[in-house]
Amino acid sequence: MARIDYLYDPDAPPANSVVPSVVALVRNDTGHILMIRRSDNGRWALPGGGHDVGESISDTVVREVGEETGIHVEVTGLSGIYTDPGHVMRYDDGEVRQQFSLCFRARPTGGELRTSAETPQVAWVAPADLPTLDIHPTMRLRIDHALDPTRTTPYIG
Repeated sequence: MARIDYLYDPDAPPANSVVPSVVALVRNDTGHILMIRRSDNGRWALPGGGHDVGESISDTVVREVGEETGIHVEVTGLSGIYTDPGHVMRYDDGEVRQQFSLCFRARPTGGELRTSAETPQVAWVAPADLPTLDIHPTMRLRIDHALDPTRTTPYIG
């Protein structure tokens, strides 16, 4: 399913849903960040996805990262909560979703890198190489907040 992101766009369609979702900044022992290239918009992002009924939010992180990358993780903390109504995503099935994303930090505990239907590319990326990737500005904000060693409390906005 294709996706178009709108950020403060006066021509954006009005939102018709809100779905809590998660992303995870996963760093390995060398400091590289686990990144995916999304099949719905072709951009690079942190792995993550929608919260399902019957699971805890940390279970969502573990499930989504595993499904999209093959990497097993342990959640180590919350980096931020992102609910900007100026960011909506339109899907080709007619859903227009207002952003509602929780960003977590996590560490890998096992698994092997692999792709999925949602993630045609998966890679460990050096932080210095992030500027070379096509990353949506709202995702880059999450990454920057999660990498900031001076941030002692989660971002809420």
